Amino acid sequence: MRPELFAAAHLACPVCQRALEESGRVLGCPAGHRFDLARQGYVSLLGGKGTAHRSDTADMVAARARVFASGLYTPIQNAVAAAATRPGRDESTEVIVDAAGGTGAYLAAVLDARRDGAVGVSVDLSKSCARTAARAHPRAVSVVADLWASIPILTGAASTVLSVFAPRNVAETTRILMPGGHWVIITPNPGHLAEIVEPMGMLRVGDGKADRLEADLRSDFDVTATERVVASLDLLPDQLADIAGMGPAGFHRTADELLAAAADLASGGAATAALDVTVTLARRR
Repeated sequence: MRPELFAAAHLACPVCQRALEESGRVLGCPAGHRFDLARQGYVSLLGGKGTAHRSDTADMVAARARVFASGLYTPIQNAVAAAATRPGRDESTEVIVDAAGGTGAYLAAVLDARRDGAVGVSVDLSKSCARTAARAHPRAVSVVADLWASIPILTGAASTVLSVFAPRNVAETTRILMPGGHWVIITPNPGHLAEIVEPMGMLRVGDGKADRLEADLRSDFDVTATERVVASLDLLPDQLADIAGMGPAGFHRTADELLAAAADLASGGAATAALDVTVTLARRR
């Protein structure tokens, strides 16, 4: 079986939760539910249900892709890959699920760090993200789904789940992870990009993140490792605009407004900001 088909074989029907199989350009379950593969390479498993959650726009995804292409977030990508790559595992059966996978950049970093046997599934509500993630790695499949409704993965099928700057559906993550599987969680610290948050109209890191993470993990997980990742960035105006525009600021500020704010902040040169995140590795009991 081709690696990408092996990954698809771990997808669950969003209607009846039975296993999906690929036949040509269609994924189907034994109950007869069918889901067409989009020509851009992803499959929507929303199951016909609406959602109240907002998904990233094409402009936000393009900004994020430029940030990753520039290497600005490479320290975080490397930290995610290191946390998700552990010795002594049979990687030929590894299924890595990136929950709210965005462009697929973090999932691709993990798959690049592994042998050819490991496969990945990027799950995101945004079709714009899904289109980009479908091209992120040859051993990954891209799925559109609402993480707050369900994660369309078979129970116990995932060996690793990634949650990078992402909302956490604890019940669903626990369900899809096999016993002994790992959850890699990236959370921003108060100093993360703090120098540019206010002038670029970005959201501040909220209080109590560490307490909420501890509460999320308490019932079914043991924390096996934590690491703080800090890196200094020198950001040109277009990079400042992209970092702001790829997040929630992109919903309420235009590209021209972000570039104007970035030009004021950089004053013709570069502005300095720090990446500051915590990597938490938790093992499912």
